[in-house]
Amino acid sequence: MNKIPALACKVQSLLNSTRAADFLAPLALRLYLVPIFWMAGTRKLGNMEGTIDWFGNADWGLGLPFPALLAWLAALTEAVGAVTLLIGLGVRWVSIPLMITMIVAATTVHMKNGWLAIAEGSGIFSSERTMGAIDRLDRAKDILREHGNYSWLTENGNFVVLNNGIEFAATYFIMLLVLFFYGPGKASLDYFITKHYGRCL
Repeated sequence: MNKIPALACKVQSLLNSTRAADFLAPLALRLYLVPIFWMAGTRKLGNMEGTIDWFGNADWGLGLPFPALLAWLAALTEAVGAVTLLIGLGVRWVSIPLMITMIVAATTVHMKNGWLAIAEGSGIFSSERTMGAIDRLDRAKDILREHGNYSWLTENGNFVVLNNGIEFAATYFIMLLVLFFYGPGKASLDYFITKHYGRCL
């Protein structure tokens, strides 16, 4: 009867020993998010006039107030945030504006499209919109099979329809939320500064 608790304790002890490498989890989250925010921020910064127009135009854009201010804030938050996530400096602090950026993106750009980032024709998150997209995708594939070199066209991957739902923004928000509460881990400047200089980041 005592063998089961003893075995459970050994297994738990084995699991606990992996905590020596617990810095890998927040490091992986940070490194995953770096190129996402860097590309988003630098793309905006590379065409600020177009970005401001998109933020402010109510007909074909987001229709946000103070478009110049918000466009610059979003672009700089993403670009600078990518750098700070990479080196692990002020990670808990920078997670806050990045999470706000994800909330704004989800509610102003993606929410009207539902949950799915890539359209699916079935499943709990499919909608009339995504099912209609799959019908059109199937028709497009038929046309390509008939009039194009379909094997060559799909050699490096299948065709999909971007639904542009909130899935990715929500995923990035959750990853940032974890970094906000648990911090950047030992593989970061925050950890180094706190350990060696006693400053709290």
